Amino acid sequence: MTSAGPVALGARALGPDLARGCMLLFIALANSHYFLTGDAVRGGFPVAGSALDHAVTWVIATFVDGRAFPMFGFLFGYGVAHLVRRQVEAGAPPRAVRRLLWRRAGVLVAVGVVDAMLLFVGDILAMYGVLLLVGAWAVRWSDRWLLVVAGLLFALNALPSADSSSVSTDPPDVSMLPPDLATQLAERPVVVAFIALLGPIGFACPYLLGLWAGRRRVLEQPERYRGLLVSVAAVGVGVAVLGAQPVALMLAGVTAVPSAGVLELVGPLHDAAGVLGGLGYAALITLAARRLEGVVEGRRGRVIDALAATGQRSMTCYLVQSVVWAVVFTPYLLGLAGTLSVTATALLAIATWAGSVVLADLLARRGRRGPFEVLVRRATYRT
Repeated sequence: MTSAGPVALGARALGPDLARGCMLLFIALANSHYFLTGDAVRGGFPVAGSALDHAVTWVIATFVDGRAFPMFGFLFGYGVAHLVRRQVEAGAPPRAVRRLLWRRAGVLVAVGVVDAMLLFVGDILAMYGVLLLVGAWAVRWSDRWLLVVAGLLFALNALPSADSSSVSTDPPDVSMLPPDLATQLAERPVVVAFIALLGPIGFACPYLLGLWAGRRRVLEQPERYRGLLVSVAAVGVGVAVLGAQPVALMLAGVTAVPSAGVLELVGPLHDAAGVLGGLGYAALITLAARRLEGVVEGRRGRVIDALAATGQRSMTCYLVQSVVWAVVFTPYLLGLAGTLSVTATALLAIATWAGSVVLADLLARRGRRGPFEVLVRRATYRT
């Protein structure tokens, strides 16, 4: 049996890496505001604030919250399909491919649990690891079955529910803002297990769609699938923006808070529209990457190269964010959760992301992968 190793950085398609690099900004914006406290909180935003805070809230609720994570779920599935195709082409039998995926899942779970326990309790790496442990069986499903199950899961997540985080009035709990390390280690295991085990339900739909798209190399062959990409970009982003407005306008203080029954409808609507928005963002960035790849190699610009480098080191850059959130918001460190405004937190998120882009660019110019990408590579391929 032969086995294909990871793709060389220089041989990777620009579209998926550029999408990951850009979406890490959205991940930072989406995660950071949930630390904020106040007399009243809704959807992770303090109700009180300036007009600028309310405007920033509307922007994040419309374009970011519930949109970035589905896109990463889609890209995760896309990457798994790419990995499986390379292994099959190298002659690896199904059992060997499944074991390789399980090794990859294992390291994601391990790193994710450490991140969640010590840094950011809302970590998604462990969740993606659990998703891959189960989803490793889905790589052999037929295309029709992938789409049918994805559609059923999408419909399930769109059902009326009072549990949508986009309309929740729950403030950050003690597991997110622990007063000391002992409390942190005592409170977080249950939350970490809850997110890791139940979180995959919400991300299985984009993951399965990513498997389907990855089999066809949609993001790597945009000229072949241009019509599909244009349609998904237009419809996905359009629906995401429109579907977000009932929640976004409410969170921004433009409209009144409706009844509990209405909230049970608009919360899932916001989240379901976000899944389509994540797909739309992926398609839109891929189309942009196609135009950029038409530029003479080496002249597409340092910014684009740096963003692509960030996408190639997305795990490392994601964990950089966790370090910043832990230092800035944890009460026994800087403890700024009750001090920073929505606007200041958004600026912090942007600065954190920009710093990770600089770090990734420096690593790329030295021909080095991110340290956590190296870890995943060694655990997966045993090299």
